[in-house]
Amino acid sequence: MTTANLLDFDLEGLAAFCEKLGEKRFRATQLFRWIHQRGASDFAQMTDLAKSLREKLAGTARVEALPVLTQQESADGTIKWLFDVGDGNAVEAVFIPEDDRGTLCVSSQAGCAVGCRFCSTGHQGFSRNLSTGEIVAQLWFAEHFLRKHLKRDERVISNVVMMGMGEPLQNYTALVPALRTMLDDNAYGLSRRRVTVSTSGVVPMIDRLGADCPVALAVSLHAPNDPLRDELVPLNRKYPLAELLDACKRYLAHAPRDFITFEYCMLDGVNDQPEHARQLIELVRSQGVSCKFNLIPFNPFPASGLLRSPPPRVLAFAKLLSEAGIVTTVRKTRGDDIDAACGQLAGDVKDRTDAARRMAQRRTVVLHPRRKPAPSTAQEQ
Repeated sequence: MTTANLLDFDLEGLAAFCEKLGEKRFRATQLFRWIHQRGASDFAQMTDLAKSLREKLAGTARVEALPVLTQQESADGTIKWLFDVGDGNAVEAVFIPEDDRGTLCVSSQAGCAVGCRFCSTGHQGFSRNLSTGEIVAQLWFAEHFLRKHLKRDERVISNVVMMGMGEPLQNYTALVPALRTMLDDNAYGLSRRRVTVSTSGVVPMIDRLGADCPVALAVSLHAPNDPLRDELVPLNRKYPLAELLDACKRYLAHAPRDFITFEYCMLDGVNDQPEHARQLIELVRSQGVSCKFNLIPFNPFPASGLLRSPPPRVLAFAKLLSEAGIVTTVRKTRGDDIDAACGQLAGDVKDRTDAARRMAQRRTVVLHPRRKPAPSTAQEQ
């Protein structure tokens, strides 16, 4: 019998599921809290639910986490998990601790179809969209693992950025219920200002997100003109800069923040010259978009043929933008010793997925030669 993974439902979806079981809406709220606030996956643990409901759930539902293939911890405290999503595919999530926040970078697709030239995930190609449950499962696992790992009772993850593998707005149907679960006070209770969707510029979906579930928006800009952006971000050929910035202006009417974040990966000799900074200033001024810039050090990988801009050039670029009155930050690289920095995710995911499985199988064969191989866990790594 096929059972429903309850991580696939936001609260409205879970209420509809409970109604099909003949249960009242408040039961869905209780169940939602058990799953997301307490991290429970065993219905027998949910002691304030009626025994009859627990029995119904045992036969019709499950709370299914993603198997963890590897876990790596950086010297700076960053933690990266590689999750198995089946059929040889894997996705990564990264936790970035800071003094005033804990940020989780979440994947929305296995691979990516956009193919930005400077992104190792894009060079891997696209496999499939993740389900809502697979998106939420990354947060569900990370939050409750970290509470135990850090010996904390209160919430650890305060910010979620949809900046992992994939283009979130090309998986819109699964994305929006996942966002609603993140925001729900009966689940993770995150502020709309602290949940960010990053897009390479899927214009129609930016408008839909503004209407359906407005959260903070980050746009992967990376170039100040269409010919250069066509080369770096192929999606620009479909949605050029003028259309993209118009969509950003429309989004601001709904957004929880009064600015759009433009992400700009600094590429040596490609988009990092003073004239590029001046073109950016003219672009945002002419389009009238309230924004801030986040300059990102490029993390090189062999297939890109690109190099990182020298730090003095990055600082000079930032100075030009700042002097023009544009709030500008330079992203601090985190987790690059475990390939968890921006643009590095899953560059060799398939190799590592296969290796992790082979290791798990070898261990299992030695210890339990008559049993089926057991999945690898974070603790085994």
